[in-house]
Amino acid sequence: MGKTQTRILETAAFFSNNDTVPGFRKLMDLAMDTQDMLVYREAIELTDWNEQHKEEQELFIQKCRQLLEKVERIPVTEYDAPAPVVVADGIRKNYGRGSFALGPVSLTICKGEVYGLVGENGNGKTTLLRILANDLSCNSGNLLYNLRYKAGDAFDLRTKLVYIPQRTQRWYGSLKDNLKFVLTAYGVPPSENETRVLMMIARLGLWKYRDLKWNELSSGYKMRFELARTLLRKPELLLLDEPLANLDIVAQQVILEDLRSIANSVNNPIALILSSQQLYEVEKVSDRVIFLRNGVPVETARSGTGVAAETAELIVEIDCSDPRETLQAALDSLPLDRLNYNGGVYIAYFKQGAVFPEVLEVLGRSKCRVIYIRDISSSTRRLFMS
Repeated sequence: MGKTQTRILETAAFFSNNDTVPGFRKLMDLAMDTQDMLVYREAIELTDWNEQHKEEQELFIQKCRQLLEKVERIPVTEYDAPAPVVVADGIRKNYGRGSFALGPVSLTICKGEVYGLVGENGNGKTTLLRILANDLSCNSGNLLYNLRYKAGDAFDLRTKLVYIPQRTQRWYGSLKDNLKFVLTAYGVPPSENETRVLMMIARLGLWKYRDLKWNELSSGYKMRFELARTLLRKPELLLLDEPLANLDIVAQQVILEDLRSIANSVNNPIALILSSQQLYEVEKVSDRVIFLRNGVPVETARSGTGVAAETAELIVEIDCSDPRETLQAALDSLPLDRLNYNGGVYIAYFKQGAVFPEVLEVLGRSKCRVIYIRDISSSTRRLFMS
């Protein structure tokens, strides 16, 4: 079964379970992959209809299913070229003053992959992103791009390789007009310009804000505008510096899922690297996570399923309102190695052989007043706590 058919089945399942919000986002991704302007216009009309008929969700699901049937009948050429878009080999950077130096850092990323870049402030995340963006030179090492751009054409390179900093520049006019101007600059004909713009606006949840200006948008929606402007240019490598910084927890989860889905487009995937302090949220959508400590990758861990960066010991983070002695006594029946307290939460380290379900069972029987518990054995969270 191809990727497109798999996603069609997943989308249909969302609507069968009345999960209309994620289902509609998946439907919009499928519609965008068709590159069919008639499908785009129908998706745009459906977005506008839904905004005006929020209470008619049964009819909305029916309309979504009708559009899904149309999308299913349109053949889509799936991308199948696993060659990496960027390869960094032993890159280093120092500024000649102070003790900080970045590197050596080596990484390889292909289209459709998401890399999370984490670490304490001042450990080189922005420096690494700027080097990968060809915005900052490195002192040593090799950086190879495999992007489809005209050799020597800096403008074309910046189309395929895009870096979005945490603080974006002010723009003027309405959101929609700015996006139309972007496509005009890239030679998109008028017959497609507004349709493509409105489709991207609908996909990124900007429909209600399309006629607003810079000072009328929150920081979070300004970031969404930057993403819309970038994605319209169809980049191959996208570097985001702290895209979650000004978003609430729900908005963080939504935009990360959107980025993951868009990066995994069937026919126009993107290689995505993003830095963030939101560890768990980033790990959930990343294929790999790079943790920088003093400018050096401590380790590169696969994330998402908790199967990578395996360690011999089980490490559990616990927030408990009972005294330390009560928690210690509850865990004594397990092969506990040590119990640390950092002033906010406990970090329990277990010897080889302990498993997380046993910890849950023991704490449940003890009736300890546990507020929060999480297995961080494979999470970069344990590197912050160590």
